[in-house]
Amino acid sequence: MAVKAGAGKAKSKEPAKASRAPRTMWKGAISFGLVNIPVALYSATRSSGIDFDWLDRRTMDPVGYKRVNKKTGKEVASDDIVRGVEYEHDRYVVLTDDEIESAYPRTTQTIELEAFVDADEIPFVYLERPYYIAPADRGEKVYALLREALRKSNRVAVARVVIHTKQHLAMLMPCGRSLVLNLMRWGGEVRSSEELNLPPAGEKAAGLREAEMKMALQLVEDMTQKWDAHQFRNSFSEEIRKLVETKAREGEVEVVEEEALQPDAGAESNVVDLTRLLRRSLQGRHKEAAEDETTKRPRKSATGRPTAPSKASPRRAAAGKKAAAASPRAKRKAA
Repeated sequence: MAVKAGAGKAKSKEPAKASRAPRTMWKGAISFGLVNIPVALYSATRSSGIDFDWLDRRTMDPVGYKRVNKKTGKEVASDDIVRGVEYEHDRYVVLTDDEIESAYPRTTQTIELEAFVDADEIPFVYLERPYYIAPADRGEKVYALLREALRKSNRVAVARVVIHTKQHLAMLMPCGRSLVLNLMRWGGEVRSSEELNLPPAGEKAAGLREAEMKMALQLVEDMTQKWDAHQFRNSFSEEIRKLVETKAREGEVEVVEEEALQPDAGAESNVVDLTRLLRRSLQGRHKEAAEDETTKRPRKSATGRPTAPSKASPRRAAAGKKAAAASPRAKRKAA
């Protein structure tokens, strides 16, 4: 019996809802004997915690992490980092990326159901992370068949599955109207309770009196109620969210600006000013050279002989003298 998985997203045929549909992690099929059950896998949990970002209190800039050499305190480039396993105290065996990759389990795109066991035999301490399995592509009837068979027999399926190159032990079990694939801890990862100093099992062995047991049972009976998950919320997260919303409405918000890398403003202004001055200087020199060339070069008549320079009008001559006196060359000579 196997669950075959392939990449893709389930196409929902239900009418659109206000809330966003859960993201499909993969689509596949459960092989139940000769029956093929198309299914899709969804995450069954979401975090209710609060993510606190580190900020510099002086500038409100985000504070990041660096990989540093613990002995020298200097930052280490990613190319200089290798992975090793501590074989003995302060002695490491370094493994290459190829060696680590060769140890990864082979990805078969299947969830191999290896055995069926009584649901009560697996302690809850082995359960780690649940995923919903939902029918896809008109597989509702055979999906319900497997779910009801597990429920009536009070059995769960133990399986192996590879997710993101990591192999997991898993359990397929009915939960309400759904099938849940719950990742489990491997055998050997759960410590034995025998290591603890616990009282012996049994009323007499533990030294309990009948009156004490009767009062304890009465207290349990008085506090017994139906399970309702909505009655049990993460109060710390809710209080923090309320506090954040209140302070935000009152305008107590610190702005964190992400500044792009820019060249030094002083260097840039110096370059611009220097370029402008050089351009103006070159233009001035070219203009002066053209004026000098025009003044020195005699004009030729139609016969090809040089003609005497024409006399300028008194107004034009005065303007020329004034311009010549204001020119850089005149100023240099005066100096």
